[in-house]
Amino acid sequence: MTPGAPVNDLTFQAATVNGSGSQSANLVLTRAIFSLGIPVAPKNVFPSNIEGLPTWYQLRICPRGYQARTGDPDVLVALNAQTWTADLQSVKPGGAVVHEEAYSTSGVRDDVSYFPVPFAKLAKTQINNDALRKQLTNLIYVGVVAGLLQIPFDAIEHGIKRTFLTKPKAWQSNVDAAMIGYEYWREHFSERRINHVLQPMTGVTDGLVLIEGNQAAALGCIMGGCTVAAWYPITPSSSLCENLIAYADRFRTDHKTGEHKIAIVQAEDELAAVGMAIGAGWTGARAMTSTSGPGISLMAEFSGLAYYAEVPVVIFDIQRIGPSTGLPTRTSQADLGFVYTLSHGDTKHLVLLPGTVEECYEFAQQAFDLADRFQTPVFVLSDLDLGMNLWMTKPFEYPQRPFDRGKVLTAADLEKLGGTWGRYRDVDGDAVAYRTLPGTEHPAAGYFTRGSGHDPDARYTESAEVYARNMDRLARKFETARGAMPGPVVSASEKESSVGLIAYGTTHHAVVEAREGLAERGLPVDYLRVRALPLSASISGFVEGHERVYVIEQNRDGQMYDLLRLELPAALAGKLRSIRHYDGQPIPAAAITRPLLELEAVPV
Repeated sequence: MTPGAPVNDLTFQAATVNGSGSQSANLVLTRAIFSLGIPVAPKNVFPSNIEGLPTWYQLRICPRGYQARTGDPDVLVALNAQTWTADLQSVKPGGAVVHEEAYSTSGVRDDVSYFPVPFAKLAKTQINNDALRKQLTNLIYVGVVAGLLQIPFDAIEHGIKRTFLTKPKAWQSNVDAAMIGYEYWREHFSERRINHVLQPMTGVTDGLVLIEGNQAAALGCIMGGCTVAAWYPITPSSSLCENLIAYADRFRTDHKTGEHKIAIVQAEDELAAVGMAIGAGWTGARAMTSTSGPGISLMAEFSGLAYYAEVPVVIFDIQRIGPSTGLPTRTSQADLGFVYTLSHGDTKHLVLLPGTVEECYEFAQQAFDLADRFQTPVFVLSDLDLGMNLWMTKPFEYPQRPFDRGKVLTAADLEKLGGTWGRYRDVDGDAVAYRTLPGTEHPAAGYFTRGSGHDPDARYTESAEVYARNMDRLARKFETARGAMPGPVVSASEKESSVGLIAYGTTHHAVVEAREGLAERGLPVDYLRVRALPLSASISGFVEGHERVYVIEQNRDGQMYDLLRLELPAALAGKLRSIRHYDGQPIPAAAITRPLLELEAVPV
């Protein structure tokens, strides 16, 4: 270890080729480091084709447990000749570069340390399995990096067993491949030291687990009582329903009879998927679909039907870069404004905005309750960064509350009413009507569901007055729902501040880090995290209490900024400023601190 070298504080990056099996090696390294009690924050950057294009894996290691992306790496593993030159230029001065021996380093950079390794030769001569040689080559780099960063090899073995938990037959071949790299380090580089080192630690990751947001959301769907899921594969949402299928096989299948307690259907497209989900919701099932931006575009008309006919359904949107096909494997928060009013005509939807994997789990459950309670579509807006990357979190709690199925009339209820009721009548003054479910054994239970004009008793009408009254009731129902949505989370600075920040979703993690950096520079800031639409009434008080409030988000047009300005009084709207990050990479803390320090005239 170099004297004074940073301990457990570095950014690692592996530059490889998509489809080469590098992801398994990356996960092995991540889980090995995490097993030492060291906080990790992995980020994938991968192409949208199946195989052959460059892919990068960035792993942030930070003793404070920051989860936001950083910039250039301190340690690089370069296994892609196509990107070698650019990857090398990205390394911080003083960094370490592990690379294929055949790559030339002549006259390129002299401010980094090179560790050439004949990966191809080692794989050819020491890995006997021809079918797995390409995949196992990546484990060689894991062994070399373990030596450089002083990671105990038993931690690597733990990472292998955890990564291949369901494939124990693969353990030994992967351990052997990693040992090839470890022995190569021992023989050629063990006397050399780099400027970073890892050491086991306690107190930050104790009791935490690693899980992806899509995996957490799928588990939340199981706990939320989902009984029907209809979906069509699309990056980056596919793994949500794939995980749902796996969980359903374990937890929603009678293993004696083989009977499934949940129906999961892969539809022919997104339009069919949401139609199936809405149909299932109409019958009383707790139904959902999962998609991304292009799928949301296809679901617009059906979303309007569910809103107007008042049918519960849950729709997950794991956001990616648009418009059109855009960058399918990059992250974004640019569907917010579109989803909020999805459909033609006057439409507003309930939207949940998870910022952590724990909230992916919890909001998935709440979404079904809200959809049933308010008889309406509920959108859950995650993003690629949250959905497809591993995050540290405390273990999830088992739900304690019963399901909220909302206002559902049974045959006994109808009998008490003498069979007199109306599907769209506002009986309780909260604008939420009562419904029956198909199969209710009472002659008065039936009604006609339509997306055209209807009166309080669900009868067809084109009356202008009746249409307006119904739309006004839907608007009142929306206001009723406002108070039932998850409220914002406010974090006050230790010192009084005239500056506030507003963010939502995964921007939260960059804000957490940025606030600490700003405070160290003498600029304490308060913070409010929005967790749902419609916006909480309490936001106006937060804005009123500050001279300037910066709205930070990951889209070009400042969509949350615009929504806030529409809802706040003019005097408060004038206090808002916008900071935007939209290059498809997860927002780093620097994208917040730099503009804020400039705008607040704080010396950098």
